[in-house]
Parts: sequence; structure tokens; C-alpha cells
Amino acid sequence: MSSAPSAAPAFVAPTHHTDPAAALAQVQSIYGASIQHLRNSLQRFVAGGDDGQHVRACYPFVRVRTDTVARADSRLSYGFVAGPGTFETTLTRPDLFASYYEEQFRLLMQNHGVALEVGTSTQPIPVHFSLAENNHLEGSLSPERRLRMRDLFDLPDLAAMDDGIANGAFEPRPGESQPLSLFTAPRVDYSLHRLRHYTGTVPDHFQNFVLFTNYQFYIDEFIKLGHAVMADPNSEYEAFVEPGNVITRRAGLPPRAGDELGAAPPRLPQMPAYHLVRGDNSGITMVNIGVGPANAKTITDHIAVLRPHAWLMLGHCAGLRNSQQLGDYVLAHAYMREDHVLDEELPLWVPIPALAEVQVALEQAVADITQLEGYELKKILRTGTVASTDNRNWELLPHPGPERRFSQSRAVALDMESATIAANGFRFRVPYGTLLCVSDKPLHGEIKLPGMANHFYRERVDQHLRIGMRAVELLRQERPGSLHSRKLRSFAEVAFQ
Repeated sequence: MSSAPSAAPAFVAPTHHTDPAAALAQVQSIYGASIQHLRNSLQRFVAGGDDGQHVRACYPFVRVRTDTVARADSRLSYGFVAGPGTFETTLTRPDLFASYYEEQFRLLMQNHGVALEVGTSTQPIPVHFSLAENNHLEGSLSPERRLRMRDLFDLPDLAAMDDGIANGAFEPRPGESQPLSLFTAPRVDYSLHRLRHYTGTVPDHFQNFVLFTNYQFYIDEFIKLGHAVMADPNSEYEAFVEPGNVITRRAGLPPRAGDELGAAPPRLPQMPAYHLVRGDNSGITMVNIGVGPANAKTITDHIAVLRPHAWLMLGHCAGLRNSQQLGDYVLAHAYMREDHVLDEELPLWVPIPALAEVQVALEQAVADITQLEGYELKKILRTGTVASTDNRNWELLPHPGPERRFSQSRAVALDMESATIAANGFRFRVPYGTLLCVSDKPLHGEIKLPGMANHFYRERVDQHLRIGMRAVELLRQERPGSLHSRKLRSFAEVAFQ
């Protein structure tokens, strides 16, 4: 008779590495063994096996120790720890984050001249986070077996996945290491699963540049453009991915294993995502977040764990100045926050600065696409404060209402999402920017009417989208170390980008 299966995979003691590729390989080995153990144990449980042992497998960790504040280059925005001490983080999905992890490892070794330690942590992997894509082993369990499963496997622990590090509220206990990353492995896994749910695509397809919009018209144009790009055998993009993981490869490229698993969903998810994929992951992801700051916060909370190089808001707004015309553009250089969804994590007294590299790229993109310059460009592009509110019917509030505050803040445009996206970019150290298009002027009697709206959408949506994509092309030319501005660093910033 065979013995009962082990309750945990073999513990891997910390090993020291001076080669980032070797450190990554060790992370992959530990993670792979842990995940396989959980999957095998769950398969046995679903098949009726139950030996009474609690099943546990833990995430790998990486640790760095330094005894000096010196580093290679004080101009760096990431890739170094703030001072002497021990710093570590748990890691997950080294297949998805392989390039990212190896780059962070390389920078730590280069900037501090020390070896990295890699080993098995004490942080359990929740069994829910061990399932492969399209794997739903627990679906056939009876209610009784589901309850039993809670006794035998580790479940997600919200205490291990809060945003205390990103919010600047985390305080290590005596003897505890300081953080290396904004997000723990469970926090990352949680968001990866949420992204599947909200966007209808797996995280593997997300690109390093993200466009957000609050109107389906932009998505319709992006889909048309995506398929047109795929028909061009000379395109820089390799694939176009739609909800349900439906993949269209560029003309001349053969399908890959797994492409056949994609299927259009019976209904679109809450915030559908579409991806123009480049081989180096520097393509464009576009997400329709819908209307409102709650969605804007939700999706950026989760996309942030992918550590994108930038996210930009392209959407419609109310123009607040009489000199504006429908179809004019607004480049946000400041934000007035009345969205209320981030007040606990990021107090209102925290300023949200404009990022020079993003501002320059957006302004240049407008000039490139419209072929205007100088005074003619300024006639259609205004830079100023964007106010974001959580009240879609702010116009119906008693007068004098919020328009007094809008005037005092010097706001030139109003929407419901931009300040939230910028504030969460600031909070999670993701470069951000906003370019809006004026679709109505409620303070001046120009409210949205069907005929006006249809004309506006025909005239401006395609151009606005092409401006956003041109801005991404310009940002792609920036060095990541330049784009990830030092403006986003706190006093004791984590090392990982």
C-alpha cells in the first residue's frame, strides 16, 4: 500500500545568486513545484480522496541585504533599496512576469553589488490561485465537499493582500524585512483573477501601455483598426485579442497552441479589454471602463499589478469655458478630485502632479495627427485643470452649486473618471495622463442632444483614438527609467518598478 501524499512540497532553503537568470530559474522551480503540488492534491480531493492532512504550498521569495546607503546612480527612479537593511517580497506567476523579474533582479545586483537570496517563503498559496486557465476542478463538488475543502486547503487571506505598502501605511514588525515590491504575491494573484473577470481576457495578453475610455464608440474604432492592422503583413503588431481570448494573428503568422480555445463570450464583461500585441509586450491595451469613478478605481487597482509603463485616459468631458467648442481637446495638467473613491487611500490634500514626459507626448500627438501647430493648435487644444465628480447629474444640484468650486479651481473640463485614474497612477507609481474631448457645455446651454452627439462622434472619435495611439508610440521611445518619473517615489520607496 502506498503512503499518503505529502502535505507540502519539499522546502527549498535560500540560495544565493549573482546571476539574474539563475535567480529567476530558482523562483520558477520553487513556484512550479508548489503549484503542481496543489493541483495534484486538488485533483485527488475532487476524485474523492481525503487523507485528513492539511495541504499547503508556499510562494517563493527574493531577498536582498545591504549595509550601505550608497548606490550606483542617484538619478535612478527604481532598482535600488532606500538604505541599509533586509528587503524581500514574495513572487508569483514567474512565467507571466519572467522578463520583469529578471530585470528587477539585474538592477538590484548592479546597483548594490550584492547577491540575491531566493527560497521558499512562509506565505501559503491559496488553492484558488493554483488553477490553470480553463481549469475548474472544484466545479463538480457537492456543498459538503466544498465545506471540507476549506478545512484541507489554504484560502485567500485578505490580510496578506492589502495595499498598505502602496499607500505608505505599512510598518514592518520588529525583525521583519522591509518590502521590495508594492504588491505581495497574494495581492498580485488576486488582481490577476479579477482581471479575467472584469475584462474577459487573461492577464497574459495585457500590454505595457494602456488606454482607458468611457465610451464604446472608441472601442468600436479600436476593433476596426485592430483587424485592419492584422491584415497588414508588415505591421509591428503580432496579434489582436478580444474578450473571450479570441486571437487574430497578423497576416502570414501561423496560429499558436491555445489560440483555438478562444471563444466570444455570450455577453461582454463589465469592462471589456482589447489588446494590440507586440512581441516585446509594448503594444496597446484598451479598456472600456464605462461611466463613473468606481469602475475607474476598480480596474486600475488590478492593472497596476502588471506594472505597465503608462496608462492614459481618452474620453468625453463637459467643457466648462465659453471659449471652448464641441470637439476641442483638453490636456489635463491638474486634477480636482470629487470622485470620493480614493479618499481613504490617498487623502485629498495629496497633489497629483502632471508628468512632463506624458504631457509632451500627448501634446505632440495632437499636433502630429491634426497637422496643426502654434496658434492653430492652441485653438483646439487647451491645457488646464480637469474636475472629476461622482455625481453624473451635478447640473441638477441647487444653484449656486459645484460650478463655484469648479471656477475657483480654474477647471476647464469635467468628467467622472480622469482624476481617479490619475490618482491611482500616482498611488501605484504608474505614469498617467489625460486627453479629453469636449462633447457638451452644460454651463453654457449646450447639452448633449441626439443629433449633435451623433455628428460629434463621427467627427472626433477616430481622430481622438489615433492621437492616443500616437502618444503611445512616442512614449514607447522613452527609456523606462525616464518614463517612470522620480516624482512618483515616496521617501522610502520599494526597489521594484
